[in-house]
Amino acid sequence: MTKPRVLISDKMDPNAAKIFEERGCDVDVITGETPEQLIARIGDYDGLAIRSSTKVTKEVLAAATNLKVIGRAGIGVDNVDIPAASAQGVVVMNTPFGNSITTAEHAIALMFALARQIPEANAQTQAGKWPKNDFMGVEVTGKTLGLIGAGNIGSIVASRALGLKMKVVAFDPFLTPERAVEMGVEKADLDTLLAKADFITLHTPLTDQTRNILSMENLAKTKKGVRIINCARGGLIDEVALKEALDSGHVAGAALDVFAVEPAKESPLFGTPNFICTPHLGASTNEAQVNVALQVAEQLSDYLVNGGVTNALNVPSLSAEEAPKLRPYMALAEQLGSLVGQLTTGAIPRISIHAEGAAAELNIKPIVAAVLCGFLRVQSATVNMVNAPFLAKERGIEVREVKTEKAGDYHTLIRVSVKTDAGERSVAGTLFSNAEPRLVELFGIKVEAELAGHMMYIVNEDAPGFIGRIGTLLGENAINIGTFNLGRREAGGEAVLLLSLDSALPGAVLDQVKSLPGVKRAMALAF
Repeated sequence: MTKPRVLISDKMDPNAAKIFEERGCDVDVITGETPEQLIARIGDYDGLAIRSSTKVTKEVLAAATNLKVIGRAGIGVDNVDIPAASAQGVVVMNTPFGNSITTAEHAIALMFALARQIPEANAQTQAGKWPKNDFMGVEVTGKTLGLIGAGNIGSIVASRALGLKMKVVAFDPFLTPERAVEMGVEKADLDTLLAKADFITLHTPLTDQTRNILSMENLAKTKKGVRIINCARGGLIDEVALKEALDSGHVAGAALDVFAVEPAKESPLFGTPNFICTPHLGASTNEAQVNVALQVAEQLSDYLVNGGVTNALNVPSLSAEEAPKLRPYMALAEQLGSLVGQLTTGAIPRISIHAEGAAAELNIKPIVAAVLCGFLRVQSATVNMVNAPFLAKERGIEVREVKTEKAGDYHTLIRVSVKTDAGERSVAGTLFSNAEPRLVELFGIKVEAELAGHMMYIVNEDAPGFIGRIGTLLGENAINIGTFNLGRREAGGEAVLLLSLDSALPGAVLDQVKSLPGVKRAMALAF
């Protein structure tokens, strides 16, 4: 078996290359190339490991004909065209936890620097002055820290602040009351936080909802004398409004490690009294740089060798431990999606994936992606687990997920339903011996079949002699039947026939099948 090939295109800890090699990948470390050089080279690789220097553009991705995964050693992926990568079926991963402690510690350091005006005091002292009476700081003990964003980094900041005997108020729409109690913080809405906080620190991604979350309007809601720290993302604070709040004295101090435009060669905040800044140093420690390099190597090699997906930004996560258990379910899900896709005509506004019994206890996201992959492959040969959700959204298909832990007729079941002009239509399947995918229901008719290879689907009137006629017709055309699967609603009613064939069904033979008495619909299928 050919080893996966990985390119490390930015400088990172040399142990990263060792991890790739130890886990069965061939790795090349080639840094500092121009975009043109990278475009000429990238087609040879299955994986690409980067930091911030390499720009993975549409042009690079177009040349990356074998690329399966991109790993960013760090959090920010502004240098990767994620929509283009998703459309091409390339997994994009980052390493959000490798520099969490470092970034949290930087926020705490900036908080102390603000509280005691350390940068300005240092500058004046080194200039030969002795400004002992010019700087009156504040203690952090007993003060309230307002935490905007209580995820991984925010929770570490909260822990450090509590250790400093501060009170912590947190605003985060995803923070549950139980998690707030566990963290030892007060969960609050944004207005309450703004009114209570002596210090505010931001630890949230930049989204449409969080952009300028500290706007002029929200800065006016803060307590007079508040001090603000941002080590998360530029754009979370209206920098012009912050400048005005500092000049008026409403905000006593601000410390930014990030800016709306970086590198920040100029800013309305530069030169403002009680403002301090650093050049995006949140992740800049030796420990953090080693951690993210090792983490990205582990994640990429896990994906390329074992199929594990960790910290992916455009595909559901799937740990290396989960992958073997989920693999048969994903095979079943893809087959069911393919069956529905082949049998359904016209626009599909909605597709629902229902996991029942043992299937409901699993990570459903990869199962959903596999259904969409099978469903959309009828329309595009290049669809895969990564770009299937992207393509479904692009086509305006609403995707629903349902879990029912109670088992029905089968201990585990996956049902795929689509909304059509004729109403809701569904297929369902299970696993035999927890490993072998089987179709067990087709459009409301019980039928047991293995979906594989060349097949033919027939809807016919349940009448004597039909099976003999179809067998004779296929025999006369030298088409051998592998398996024969029949289901019906009731005796003499509508029946469904699924045949596996040893060879593809020629169009002319399919036309003959359609002309047989009692045939309502006939289609050739392929899996």
